Amino acid sequence: MGFGLAALTKLAGTKTLDRVGLRKPVENLVSAATRNGFRAAGAANRTFKAAQRLGRPARLEPAPDTGLFDLTPGEEQEMIAETVREFAAEQLRPAAAEADAKLAPPDGLLGRAAELGVTLVGIPEELGGVGTERSVVTNVLVAEALAHGDLGLAVAVLAPSAVSTALVQWGDEEQQATYLPAFVGENVPAAALALQERAALYDPFRPTTRARRTPKGYRLDGVKSLVPRAADAELFVVSADLEGRGPALFLVESSTEGVSVEAEPAMGLRGAATGKLHLENVALPASALLGGGSTEVFTELVRLSRLGWAAMACGTGKAVLDYVIPYANERQAFGEPISHRQAVAFQIADIGIELEGMRLVTLRAAARAEQGKPFAREVALARKLATDKGMQIGSAGVQLLGGHGYTKEHPVERWYRDLRAIGVMEGVLLP
Repeated sequence: MGFGLAALTKLAGTKTLDRVGLRKPVENLVSAATRNGFRAAGAANRTFKAAQRLGRPARLEPAPDTGLFDLTPGEEQEMIAETVREFAAEQLRPAAAEADAKLAPPDGLLGRAAELGVTLVGIPEELGGVGTERSVVTNVLVAEALAHGDLGLAVAVLAPSAVSTALVQWGDEEQQATYLPAFVGENVPAAALALQERAALYDPFRPTTRARRTPKGYRLDGVKSLVPRAADAELFVVSADLEGRGPALFLVESSTEGVSVEAEPAMGLRGAATGKLHLENVALPASALLGGGSTEVFTELVRLSRLGWAAMACGTGKAVLDYVIPYANERQAFGEPISHRQAVAFQIADIGIELEGMRLVTLRAAARAEQGKPFAREVALARKLATDKGMQIGSAGVQLLGGHGYTKEHPVERWYRDLRAIGVMEGVLLP
């Protein structure tokens, strides 16, 4: 099980570890994370080169199948999630309004977020990470906890880990040796998984971005939309139709000729600094193809991405619920709290009910993915619930605050805008 650096540091000083017999394992992970946690590199002009030669790709083993249907997070997972929730409450929530207004994360915030070591969780130990097995459930809990602070900033924080996870899952030994060392250092590169395109009824399995073969590799042409931190990103995983054969994934460095970025502010997720990625006759080597162009790989990536967005919906939906309950209890109308009105109380109860359903289906899909079981049905259910009920929860949050819900004095209007992204976004996240 992988741990974030902040979680490890905090856990190492607690008496709980001795009580549950986890002292030694956690100390080992702290040591490993610290040993591999510092690497000098330039943020803007990084050169990706193989730091070691791998005989074979490093993969994380599926989690063991216990044979029990139990979605209760383990004690270690609860401790990790609690640490991330504290970080989100202390760092993301207070910075969210400024990030939304300025269309960018505040200075220094992403550096502090990198100290959580989110990318370390999904990288095997032999490549400098702390992962020993697939930890989809833990990653879903982390995404949920970050989104409770702010969804837009959570996307900015988690975008690089989507690229590192894709490299671990489907990268070959050369790709892993070239790119993954950068993701276990102190200066984690900004990176993004770019699937989204600006088209009506967009289908990720039918990208309009085209890739054609050349004697030396491939050439890409197209435009990707709503790419998080596009202006800062140094590495992209881009989807493209490979000569009519279907969607495939390509590794594209931002320094490649023909790659350009344009700002693209949206209704929500404004703190993620979204932009357009233009690919104009971009020449890539044959080694840029990720996962061998396999349709199965692409399908699994899309499903995992949708699982990540469902987790985000759960986190932001919980933020709405946690905000409207005290508001309704404190807001007075006609001489009593508005929570005494059945219409208000029932609407808040509906938010809680829908959240429970969303969360259980999301955790079940994550548990099956973690164990290497088929999870297509569960992801489809999670996405449907997150899309429909997420927007419903966001709208209810605004409605419950009345006129106040329409102002920027309260965060519910921002959460409503962010939650509308759940049903339209593809890619970006990868638990």
